[in-house]
Parts: sequence; structure tokens; C-alpha cells
Amino acid sequence: MGIRVTSQESSFTMSPHPVQPLLHDSLIVLAAPSQAWSGADGGTSLPIHGLYHADTRILADWNLLVGGATGEAISFSQNGAGEATFTSLLRHLDDRSADPRLRLDLTRTVSPGRLSERITISSGLDAAFATTLALHLQPDFSDMQTVKAGLADPHKRHAWAATELPEPPVISVERVAGGIRLAASSVTATARFGEATTTVASAGTSDPTAAPDSPPAVSAEWSVEVPAHGSVTVEWSVDVAHEATVVQAAAGLPEWAGVSVQSGDARLGRWVQRALDDLSGLRMATTQSPDRAFLAAGAPWFFTLFGRDSIWAARFMLPLGTGLAASTLRLLAELQGTVSDTETAEQPGKIMHELRPDVFSMPGEELSLPPLYYGTVDATPLWICLLSDAYRWGMADAEVEALLPNLEAALGWMRDFGDSDGDGFLEYVDITGHGLANQGWKDSGDSIQWRDGTLADGPIALCEVQAYAYQAAIGGAALLEAFGRPGATEWRAWAAGLKTRFRESFWIDSPDGRYPAVALDASKRPVDTVTSNIGHLLGTGLLSHEESALVAARLVSPELNSGFGLRTMSTDSTGYWPLSYHGGSVWTHDTAIAIAGLGWEGFGAEAGTLIEGLLAAAESFDYRMPELHSGDSAGRLATAVPYPAACRPQAWSAAAAVSVLGTVLGLEPDRANGATVSTPLSPGVVGDVVVHGLRRPHGAAFLG
Repeated sequence: MGIRVTSQESSFTMSPHPVQPLLHDSLIVLAAPSQAWSGADGGTSLPIHGLYHADTRILADWNLLVGGATGEAISFSQNGAGEATFTSLLRHLDDRSADPRLRLDLTRTVSPGRLSERITISSGLDAAFATTLALHLQPDFSDMQTVKAGLADPHKRHAWAATELPEPPVISVERVAGGIRLAASSVTATARFGEATTTVASAGTSDPTAAPDSPPAVSAEWSVEVPAHGSVTVEWSVDVAHEATVVQAAAGLPEWAGVSVQSGDARLGRWVQRALDDLSGLRMATTQSPDRAFLAAGAPWFFTLFGRDSIWAARFMLPLGTGLAASTLRLLAELQGTVSDTETAEQPGKIMHELRPDVFSMPGEELSLPPLYYGTVDATPLWICLLSDAYRWGMADAEVEALLPNLEAALGWMRDFGDSDGDGFLEYVDITGHGLANQGWKDSGDSIQWRDGTLADGPIALCEVQAYAYQAAIGGAALLEAFGRPGATEWRAWAAGLKTRFRESFWIDSPDGRYPAVALDASKRPVDTVTSNIGHLLGTGLLSHEESALVAARLVSPELNSGFGLRTMSTDSTGYWPLSYHGGSVWTHDTAIAIAGLGWEGFGAEAGTLIEGLLAAAESFDYRMPELHSGDSAGRLATAVPYPAACRPQAWSAAAAVSVLGTVLGLEPDRANGATVSTPLSPGVVGDVVVHGLRRPHGAAFLG
């Protein structure tokens, strides 16, 4: 359906080693836990393309021929996250002039567990004509790790035979009423084609170049007659059932359904609207707790529950209601650690990191994570912060009170387990040899490094984790006090001690001013790289106003501020590279956290500078912000450069739009009066803002 773009596939085929598929030039239609990836023409030709459900790629390829050829793609449009229409010309069937009279409109819809397509040929010709539509499906059933490693294609499996790979799935095929059922292990997919004629070809029968273990191919053909000045439509669908998955679609509508934003700078309203559509598509629940909605971390790789990601996304969304926060809190509380287990990194009171149906490992890598993995140092204090924030935003007393035992356990983890060596700071180290080496939000292996580029040795105590812990202790104490439970005084004293220790241990003197270290290493030395992590300190209460001013100035310096958002690492560091995952790229949520802190601390001009950068980036990406993008300077380039393997959409990048909206409006909860206080950011950056459709008592909000 449309032009087949093959450049990436060709370069991928020629690569001497398997490589992760790129995402930046592909289109997704999604309704978690299902997603369909294709080109902008609707065709499936690149390594990432296909239909996925949970952690399995169901179809690697499906392509349509009309009259024996593809059309010429001219446009596509999206209707929310779950539907897209692709339009092509069929000049090979008419007079081939520049005034074509035959067109193809293909509307693709994804709902949880289902892909459907409506294919319409429209004619402006004076006479009827007959033609055929031929659809070819290539089943796959590869697991997500194999796809991500670039090893799902059977030809590549044989080319890289030396690589240790999981066995290819064995796919069974049977005809059923109205269609064909495909099955592999615990997954079944039933394709239905209406009145089409269907065929099933075993490997090699229709494609002599197929690899020996290629799965069978399914084809459907419709013979149609298109009336003069009329149209004809055919439809097909595939329904997926996955018995082993641990996730499913969330029930009901999101609390932000019907919310819309208008802004003087139209970019903000467009970004928020696109983000809300995508967040609706990312809503998910676990099979064990189907009434506990959360936001899947990101597409395509992370359609599951991540503690840190789900917490930050829910925290960003609080201005639109507390329902998502409440269900996320309850779900994570159900999975809260109760025992000490080295292999899973579980500890009493600890909040989990990641949930998978089975062991998560990548071919060719040492990483191997258990299905329920607790290897995160920040999810536990962030869970406490979310509970405290949700209470302030109006979460019902009874719902909060039910979680107070979990709050006390989480506070206990910070004191008894998070501080593993008794120095008064929260730190982490992986002792299994196959877990995450870094367990903060910058979790790549090279993310914590000295300014000269050498890696810091663990245990690592991250600066932002101390800020989260301080805020958690203060917020937790307030909740204990509000509900008449003991411990508030002790936790305020603990927080005060942490603030003192942080001031004594983390600050670095340099010729261009003092700044907080990104971390302390195993020898308790402050790691001297200037990073975006320091933006997370603002608004937590850990810093004095004078210290906050030093951080604010650093954040908008040309070394950290790219003009498209906040770089993760300063350009004056040896390890800086604009396309490094955590060493110079820009993460939307990271910048939004800094913006919120700047707004809270009263640094309106600095917040406005970073907001302008994110709006420019949003425009570059058609308002669907990716997980991260390049740290290249806006002074050198007119548009932001994509990080080609970034998830898009991704929960906390999308939810960051709501956080930025809240900062622009200066929204703060007033629980006592059941309202929201609005003190607009000054100086203003986006003109008048109007929010429609809020279900909270504060109604619409305005900014002059």
C-alpha cells in the first residue's frame, strides 16, 4: 500500500553484525498492549515494522497489491493514537496523467488485541473497471528481545549463525470459519478476510529464496468491480489472544478524555493534545490486577509496567485528576517487596522496577533480568512522593489511608536498605553480574562518568535520588501526621540530616561557579561531570535559594541548554556526544522536571527558556515527542535531530506536556478548599491559555 522504502532494510542487510532496528522514520498506530508499525505509506518494509501484541511480534509484514502493483503514496493522517488513513494513487490502472482519477484509501485501526483495515478504491472514471486486491501476510511470532536485537529475520539468523539465538517459533496454521488461525506457543492470531479467496504457502513453495525456517505465508485475494464515479470497499482483520502475557488493556476511559487546551502559542496546545491522545493509547493494566490502570513505559520495546516510568508519568498528570495516580500507587503497592532476594534485587518495602512475562535477556548481551525485577534505587522514594502529591491534589482520604502501611514500609526501605553502607545516602550496586549496572533513571552502563570520560565505580549515590529521598521523607512525615500515625518527627529529623550531609558532600567548586556533583562514587568522591541530574534537585526542598540559583544558571548555560531542551551531559565533558543515550542527548521528561523545579523556585525566565526549547522540539516531531532526541544546538540546526532508536510515543515524554502546561499556569493544589491555585509563570512564554473539559473543581485555567 504505497511506495516501499527499502534503504534502511538494505543497509541493515549489509551490516556484518545484527543491529537494533531504527524507529525515527516509521509510523505507529497503537492501543496498548497492541501496536502496528509501518512506513508513512502504510507499507511494512523495515526491520521494526509489524503487528505486535505485548511482547510478541505477530506479523512481520503485510502488503497490499492492487491490480498487481502498489499505489503511489501521497499522504497519511492520524485520528488519535489508534487509527491512521493512508492515501495512494493508482495511476497504473488509469491514464497515468497528472490528473489521476483512481485513488486508494486504507484506514488502519488498532484496538487492544485487534488490527483491522478498511480498503477503499474510489474512481472518477466514466466507466466501471474490474481489478484484484491481493494481500500478503507474513506471520512471525518472534519475541520482542529478538526483534530488538535485530535477529528476527530468518535470513539474518542463518547469516549470523554463530550468534546464540533462541529457537525460532514453530507456527501452526489451520482454516477456521471465515479465516485462518495462526498459533505459536501461547499466542494465537485469527485473520479474517470476508469474501476473499485465501491461500497458505509453506516455506519455499511461494518464495524459493526463503530461509529454511521461514514461517508459512498467508494470502488473500478479492476480485472487485469499481463502478464509474463510485467506490468499492473490502475489509480484513486479525484478532490476537495471548495466554502468557502479564499485561492487558485498561478498562474504561481516561480521566483526561475530553480535555483540550488552547494557547496563544499554538504549539503548546498542539503538543498537549497529541500527548493526551498517545497517553490514552498507552493505558494498560496487568492481568493480575485488571482494575489498576497505569501507563505503559513506551512503544515499541516497553509495553509493560516500569516503576519509575509509571510513577513519573502519573505525577505529571496530576493536574488532570488523581485517578491514574491512585491506581498506579495501588498496583505498585501490591508488588512492593517483602523479602530480601539478591537475584531479583527485592528488599522489604522496595518498589519494583520492571515486570515481564519471563526472564528478560538480550541475545549477545550479559543482561538477564528476572520477570519481576526490583533493580531501581529511585522508584521507592518516588512512590512516596507520588502518594504525597496525589493527597495534596485531592486523592480521597480513604484511598490514601489504605496505602499508609506501604508508605511506612517504603520509608523503612530508604533507611534500612537504600542506604547500604550506613553513610546516610541512598546508593546502588548490582552484585549479580547480570542486572542493571546503573539503577537510576540514567541506567545505561556509561551514564555515570567523570568529566574526563572514565566511568565511576559503584556503589553510586546519585544526586537526584537524595533529593527524591528528602522530599519523600518530608512528604511522608506530613502524611503520617495528617492521619495520626507515629514517626513524623523522626522522618523530619532524618530529612534534615540528609540535607546537611548533601551540602557537605556533593557540592563542587569550579572556576565558573559551584555546582552539585552528579553522584558520589564508591570512595565517596563527588563525580565532577555537569549533568541534567541537577535539575531534579529543584523544587524538592533539598537546596537553599542561593544553591537553587546556582543550579538554575547552570541549566540555561550553553553547555547544558541545547535550545531544544536540556542536555543530559554538558558539552565540556569528554564523554559528551549529542546522540549518546545518556551522555548528551535531550530527554523530554528530564527537561520538564527541571522546568517544574525552576517554576516552583521562582526562576520564571530560566523555566521559560527551557519551555521554548521543548516547544521547538515538539514542532520538529509533529508534536509526538520521542523518548529522547539529539543534543545538537538549535543555534546550528533549524529542527531537532531524532535519536533514531527512541521510543515514540513514550509515557513520560508525552505526560511531560501536561507538566509543562501546569508550570506555565503555575498550578498548585489547594486540598483544603478542593481547588487549584494558579499563579502563572512570569515572564509569560505562550500567551493566553485556556483549558477545557477538566473534571476537577478548578474548571478552566487562564494565563494572560
